[in-house]
Amino acid sequence: MNTRTLTRLGAPTAALALVALAASPAAAHVTGTPTTTAAGAFTVVTFSVGHGCEGSPTTGIEIQVPEGVNAVTPTRNPLYELEKNIEQLDEPITDTHGNEVTERVASVTYTADTALPDGQRDTFELSFQIPEDAEGETLAFPTIQTCERGKTGWTQIPEDGQDAEELDTPAPSFVVTAAEGDGHGHGAEESSDEPTEATVEEPSTGMVGWAGLVLGGLGLVAGGTALARSRTRA
Repeated sequence: MNTRTLTRLGAPTAALALVALAASPAAAHVTGTPTTTAAGAFTVVTFSVGHGCEGSPTTGIEIQVPEGVNAVTPTRNPLYELEKNIEQLDEPITDTHGNEVTERVASVTYTADTALPDGQRDTFELSFQIPEDAEGETLAFPTIQTCERGKTGWTQIPEDGQDAEELDTPAPSFVVTAAEGDGHGHGAEESSDEPTEATVEEPSTGMVGWAGLVLGGLGLVAGGTALARSRTRA
């Protein structure tokens, strides 16, 4: 299995990525659910945290961004302080718009203003473009969950042929599928902002015919009524 993960982390974070601290098999993992998995498409991945660290409330979430994903837009969460951690690229690259890119978002950290109690759920969203050349690969987002007591590293990545469900603390991930639309995620999901002209439907011939019959019938009734009144007066 071809997997992209973040490998250019500093020593403290790298150490956390190797060991799941204060972790035990959990009924609910930290998961990542994308709106689309198509190569080259723009997606929003929702990361869900459903419990603390062995009962301890959650105070922070650090989501590591896989290599190949350079620009990330996190969704604001009013209960957390948000920080994007930037790293310099070894060599500049050119993005799909022809711009030179010299740095990337290595990780996104949400720090809670008030700790998230164990047993309560919260979500965090990252918006980005899936790499165009990543079809068939697994994008993994090793995530560090910090609690009032201890930490849990949701960083385990399955080996070839291994089921992620067999892992105690698997990293949130998804498999990139084939490109859709024009290959840049601009398929049927994208809507145009251009104003459109309203369409006025012409009445059908059948409707016009029925309207004529109704009006004719009303005319006959009115004429008959007038004739009857005139004879009565006479």
